Amino acid sequence: MNRPQKTIARAIHDEIEALPTRDAPSVDRIRRRYSKLLAAEPPEFVREVARELLSQGHRWFPCAILRYHRAAFASLGAEDLEELGQGMASWGEVDAFARTLAGPAWLAGRVPDGLIHRWARSPNRWWRRAALVSTVALNVRSHGGKGDARRTLRVCAMLAADRDDMVVKALSWALRELVVHDRDAVAAFLAEHEGVLAARVKREVRHKIETGVKNPRRRSS
Repeated sequence: MNRPQKTIARAIHDEIEALPTRDAPSVDRIRRRYSKLLAAEPPEFVREVARELLSQGHRWFPCAILRYHRAAFASLGAEDLEELGQGMASWGEVDAFARTLAGPAWLAGRVPDGLIHRWARSPNRWWRRAALVSTVALNVRSHGGKGDARRTLRVCAMLAADRDDMVVKALSWALRELVVHDRDAVAAFLAEHEGVLAARVKREVRHKIETGVKNPRRRSS
């Protein structure tokens, strides 16, 4: 007999696969419905559903059902996050993990700064990107972020000289999100690390500081 967690995960998988258009709003409608279904379940039950979904190749959905189940989210620790992040192999997978779960968990004090710093020192490009994208939650108001220059810039400094394209783009993103809260701190960071930062980072972040967008021609931040 299948465990109920496995049955639920299979039902979620089948509904996602059956979508005529698998866009974010459609998938989130399914997530909202299952979040209501799982609301009364204990944390371990929800974590097991997330593990089953992860084993079926889903990344955002398991992170989201954990993020929006209060007790499950509160129960998360460093080992849980690293289990959920194992096998990340694209920027989309990293950003789903770091924006939806890892960053908010860090912001909420569920995991220590040292965990994010360990990711920043990883030989794996995707974990290094995850460290930077996790800082976004500290600075984006929709995540509850109020601006945290100290923690954001500590991670950015660890990866200032990194030349992996996925890390460079994430570094630019992390710094641009902080500009909204502390323009002077970001400008000082650029000046301090001028000699090692990638040209893309310096260009995009300076544009953000000066014009409010990363590319003035496109008027898009």
